[in-house]
Amino acid sequence: MAASSTGKAPPPHPKKTQTPARDLDDPTLYVNRELGLLSFQWRVLEEARDATNPLLERIKFLAIVGSNLNEFFMVRVAGLNAQLDAGIAEFGPDRMSPSAQLLAIRREVKRLAEAVHQCLEKELMPALADEGIHVVPYHELNSKQLQVCQRYFAEIIFPVLTPLAFDPGRPFPHISNLSLNLAVLIRDAGGDDRFARVKVPDSLPALVPLTRMHRLIHKRSRTRRQESYVWIEEVIAANLDALFPGMKIIDAHPFHVTRDADIEIKELEAEDLLETIEEGVRQRKFGSVVRLQVNQEMPHHILQILKTNLELESGQVYRGKGLLGMSRLSAVALIDRPDLKYKPFLPTSPPELKPTTDEENMFALIRRRDILLHHPFQSFQPVVDFLRQAARDPDVLAIKVVLYRVGRNSPVVEALLEAIEEGKQVAVLLELKARFDEESNIEWAKTLEKAGCHVVYGLLGLKIHCKAALVLRREADAIRPYLHLATGNYNVVTAHLYTDIGMFTCNPEIVADTIDLFNFLTGYSAKRDYQKLLVAPVNLRQRLEALIQREIQQHAKDGKGHLVFKMNALVDPKIIRCLYRASQAGVRIDLLVRGICCLRPGVSGVSETVRVTSIVGRFLEHSRVFYFRNGGKEEVYLGSADLMPRNLNRRVELLFPVEDEELMRRIRDEILAEYLVDNVKARRMMPDGTYKRVPHGEGQVALNSQEILMGVTPRGRKKVKLVW
Repeated sequence: MAASSTGKAPPPHPKKTQTPARDLDDPTLYVNRELGLLSFQWRVLEEARDATNPLLERIKFLAIVGSNLNEFFMVRVAGLNAQLDAGIAEFGPDRMSPSAQLLAIRREVKRLAEAVHQCLEKELMPALADEGIHVVPYHELNSKQLQVCQRYFAEIIFPVLTPLAFDPGRPFPHISNLSLNLAVLIRDAGGDDRFARVKVPDSLPALVPLTRMHRLIHKRSRTRRQESYVWIEEVIAANLDALFPGMKIIDAHPFHVTRDADIEIKELEAEDLLETIEEGVRQRKFGSVVRLQVNQEMPHHILQILKTNLELESGQVYRGKGLLGMSRLSAVALIDRPDLKYKPFLPTSPPELKPTTDEENMFALIRRRDILLHHPFQSFQPVVDFLRQAARDPDVLAIKVVLYRVGRNSPVVEALLEAIEEGKQVAVLLELKARFDEESNIEWAKTLEKAGCHVVYGLLGLKIHCKAALVLRREADAIRPYLHLATGNYNVVTAHLYTDIGMFTCNPEIVADTIDLFNFLTGYSAKRDYQKLLVAPVNLRQRLEALIQREIQQHAKDGKGHLVFKMNALVDPKIIRCLYRASQAGVRIDLLVRGICCLRPGVSGVSETVRVTSIVGRFLEHSRVFYFRNGGKEEVYLGSADLMPRNLNRRVELLFPVEDEELMRRIRDEILAEYLVDNVKARRMMPDGTYKRVPHGEGQVALNSQEILMGVTPRGRKKVKLVW
């Protein structure tokens, strides 16, 4: 025994009392999935409250909260309602019943909505006014502004409006999903009260401009232009007389409807998946109503008309203050004021992609070594160039790509169409069931098929979510494959907004596995022995659990076990139990989870070595990275899969290894480590499921991981190491 500083031997360690092992199925060890998702909205709201963010970006964060809540109700709340209607109760590991979850959701959403309203009215609107942007209530307009409104209504709005009456001869009109409407009570010439609905047209701008010419004024030593706007629904409400001539307008109040939009596809009964998806998208507009938002001023008798005809319970009605449909704030965020937005950022390109000679193309660069791209900090253009070069190269024979969300006006799809014109064989696995992107994907599927592409729409019972592009090129007397694998979609728009990592490689084993994967997706294959890839639902879960178990065993040998997992969501109870067991064994675990995390860190005897961090900032954290210290023989996997039951069981997902030592160190020390020391945009999860900002004291360097990765701010230290 080593001597102490006093020269005396230290006292022996007291004997530890054996505490009974904690039951890892205990529901108190798990955060409810739905409440975890609502918790993320609070972190987004924090960004709207953060005065260090540019003003219009803060407005955009509020709009994101509104958009996220719309999707939450359309999918998650709709699913809980469906369970109740069917008399089925599916319990997660937290054991909350559907009815208990709906009550908790309603309580939390009302609290969140009030906080959003306070942020908008007390903080952001006054700040906008200080910057010369005024969103003026209609009743405060001056005479000149009223003239502008009336002319705009007569020339632009009025021709588009279609008032729909409701009476014994005319049924209650259909209220489409996410529509903003006016409930209008009118009195006819005979003195009878009538109800009518006027839909606020979403084909017109949500904000009506009141200033034709921008007036420049000098204020606080800065020149600012003054701009005034009014919400379109207020203009319509003030001019209803034109829609109902000869009638008296008694009352008019806005209301916003959210419907069940989760398409359920009866694949076994569907002969043509494309037609089924198209029909599902059409039916989405007619799903059952899951939320009705009204203002506090709406009288009970008008609300009762809506509740009765929309078949709603009181718990599905949300009364609020001010603006309905917070996602519409995106119209404010789009106002042309660059001084109130993030400064433009120009992504870089890795030095490995710079050719040394004029003859050197991307294929030669990829042959030289694996190449890593970290978007949006590095450009997505090389991915487009890879496919364009493949389309134009006479030695390229075939291209195979998995597409999930490509968006509209896609240069990726245009490159594939060009390849078809050049006589290449092109196969595209286009997932039609990509939620809320179905219409765009349907259009691209038809366009590609018409051009002669082999299009596969999806697999029975599975959603294809992996990201891969394979190019087969004739070189000498052989065919050489070139591969791009990624954590994110082949979408040039989101590549500027989401953080994702992609890799070009010619690694023979990874390529062979990917060819087998494409054969599985396009044909029939029962292959389960992939050499390098982790593929869901084939072997990803089993391999991941085995890798965690291996870390436990390595930690027993050297006491330095360390896992770092970065993902969007951690929900799967089996994986969580594996991580709990690793923590109980002493393995250090860092979890970078942007959104839902159902694991509770810091629980005595269960997760004391687990740290959960959520980064919410300028870019949406979307990359998935899985780091294993493995006794010093480190391994890193990248891929498309979050750790959720749907990803591991019901989707085709892909994790691929990074085997180049330099690239692995870059991911470890220049990406993961930066996120783990962030003290500006990082929130740390507490054992009770709440989140607190990571503090940094006075004089301590502020470390914003995204800005450091952008190169906007210095790293603040010579080198960061993941293992310290």
